Amino acid sequence: MSQLTLDQIRLGIIGLGYVGLPLAVEFGKYRSVVGFDINQSRIEELKKAEDSTLEVSSEELKSAAHLSFTSDIEALQQCNVYIVTVPTPINGQKQPDLTPLIKASETLGKVVSIGDIVIYESTVYPGATEEDCIPVIEQVSGLKYNKDFFAGYSPERINPGDKVHRVTTIKKVTSGSTPEIADLVDALYGEIIIAGTHKASSIRVAEAAKVIENTQRDLNIALVNELAIIFNKLGIDTEEVLEAAGTKWNFMPFRPGLVGGHCIGIDPYYLTYKAQAAGYIPDVILSGRRINSNMGAYVADELVKGMLRKRIHVSGSRILIMGFTFKENCPDLRNTRITDILHTLSGYGANIDVYDPWASVEEAQAEYQITPIQYPEDGTYDAILLAVAHDEFKSLGADVIHAWGKDPHLLYDIKYVLPADQVDMRL
Repeated sequence: MSQLTLDQIRLGIIGLGYVGLPLAVEFGKYRSVVGFDINQSRIEELKKAEDSTLEVSSEELKSAAHLSFTSDIEALQQCNVYIVTVPTPINGQKQPDLTPLIKASETLGKVVSIGDIVIYESTVYPGATEEDCIPVIEQVSGLKYNKDFFAGYSPERINPGDKVHRVTTIKKVTSGSTPEIADLVDALYGEIIIAGTHKASSIRVAEAAKVIENTQRDLNIALVNELAIIFNKLGIDTEEVLEAAGTKWNFMPFRPGLVGGHCIGIDPYYLTYKAQAAGYIPDVILSGRRINSNMGAYVADELVKGMLRKRIHVSGSRILIMGFTFKENCPDLRNTRITDILHTLSGYGANIDVYDPWASVEEAQAEYQITPIQYPEDGTYDAILLAVAHDEFKSLGADVIHAWGKDPHLLYDIKYVLPADQVDMRL
């Protein structure tokens, strides 16, 4: 077993994005932490106490007195406990893409020593840590798992843009490859997690717990998305129905909409992949994914129908989409499903502008070849789609937004930002 004690831990965090940076900052207030990322520009901005994800303030970065940043693998040699917080995306076939995890494991294989502990936080299917990642470390390092080095798994629960539910105030699931390692991992996180920890019985249990959290949310959103489609066909306002049903104490307050981002729209595919590999077809989960994946096209088609009802010619029209990030009040563009709307509307021959004060123009151009406009001009648009509920959009009010439209124009609000009597259509 590892002879490490809590006081002896020298921490290295691999990946300094939405998950890794807040974690590094919190640990860096109390103990030595090396924050590692392969993106040199990211390292440079963090050294200047700047965070482009807006998850951590400059003051918070400066308060982490024991935290250093590097893209040099040699700097990790001084560490003996490593936390991996790299992305776990899906590929074009909607299957798990473990490339970032495998590359991080290869990096760790070059620096891990006898007695060290590697903790993974990235969302994966049950078994990935010990079946896919650990063998890579063994191969590169020449060390044996649970003899020379050890592992833990503590799934991330970061909610981008959320200033209330932070890394320290969300209960943390922990686990380890042996009972002793599990205790040490739990104690380590216990230093910073004021909400407390839950020690799972195994790494596989902790992995499974994480992946079903977002699968459950995906299915709940899929249900209300399907209800919205049904009520639309019946001529009933979905929001009014949900408000009425919400008067019951145990009704869950989900709302319809697009499901993007780094978790809910991706994580279920990790579980369905593993289920199918085990010989089971997860029909309910896959059905929910299909509903949510098709919502962008559905919204675009409904917008076009609304324009035609107003006798607005679609081909050659100008349409404004308000919002491009995957959620409100957050700059995160990962897996934004606004792209589905753009693709569908482009197929109708419409000319589309995207306006989002939260989105990085450079990132939108690099990732999606989209250049958001600076600010809409009055009297310009045949249709306006209010797609993301940024506070800035709420504060504008209906009169300002309507002024951007021509006479006539259509205003379609899919996020219930404005009252029903101030828009033409709602989801």
